[in-house]
Amino acid sequence: MNPMNLMGMLQQFKMNPMQMLAQKRMNVPQGMNDPNAILNHLLQTGQISQQQLNNAYQMAQGFRR
Repeated sequence: MNPMNLMGMLQQFKMNPMQMLAQKRMNVPQGMNDPNAILNHLLQTGQISQQQLNNAYQMAQGFRR
């Protein structure tokens, strides 16, 4: 994936996470705004896998370097 595209997606997510999740067809209950609760919901409902979450965390660590 193009790093510039990835950075744009990250900025979009920071500005409006619910809109980004809706675009990706992820179902999050209305009013849920705690990031950890959202991640738990997505994991518990099978909308993302533990491996996908682990990969996202690894990518985020790369941005901090």
